[in-house]
Amino acid sequence: MKKSKNHTRNRNKKIRHGVTLIEIVVAIVINSIVISGVGVLLIGGNRAWEKTYNSANQKIRQDALVTTLEFSNMGRKSNRLVYTIYIKSDYGYLPALPEKGDPEEVVSGDAVEFRYWDTTLDSTDSKKLMDTSKTATAYAFFYVDDDKLKVDYGPYLPGAVPKGGGGKNSIGVVTKVLAENVTVDNSVAGPFSHTTVNGVGQGSVRINITLTDPEDNETIQIMTSTFIRNIWPR
Repeated sequence: MKKSKNHTRNRNKKIRHGVTLIEIVVAIVINSIVISGVGVLLIGGNRAWEKTYNSANQKIRQDALVTTLEFSNMGRKSNRLVYTIYIKSDYGYLPALPEKGDPEEVVSGDAVEFRYWDTTLDSTDSKKLMDTSKTATAYAFFYVDDDKLKVDYGPYLPGAVPKGGGGKNSIGVVTKVLAENVTVDNSVAGPFSHTTVNGVGQGSVRINITLTDPEDNETIQIMTSTFIRNIWPR
């Protein structure tokens, strides 16, 4: 008895639908390679993200950012006519004055005192801020103490340092540490400087310090300036 062609065709179809052991092994190997590759990519991506995150949140970088923002913001809202750069001495802080007598000269110092208004001007001027004798209501005194960059905030008057120089004021002062592990380049006369014309500061105050990470000795040099635009009285 001969088998029909349909029966043979159906039998062949059933055979083609089967999966051999070799095919299963090959599929497993291929999947393993793909999964391993994805795993390597995930691990590499995670390490790169972790490295970027740690770098962005490293204390030295946070200190650099805080210093730059605080210094720039304070300068921009201060009074150009009454800021002072000081040199630290055995007698306290003395105003940094031009030494060469040149019409234009760069003067450096160990500290800078910004004076600004810490209250808004109301329509009735009840606080008499328009009084020409009132050049500021508060001050910010930036200075390097050992290996820390600090800033003192206090009321003006009296200010950070007496007129003509002397000991630093301690009444009503709030001190904030902006950065740690701070050094000043020996090639500069001080971390703060400005340009004077005929002995008068032009309101562009610069800071030049270096921050060092104690764990890996990575350094960041902060060289920035702030321009004081406010002038009162005019």
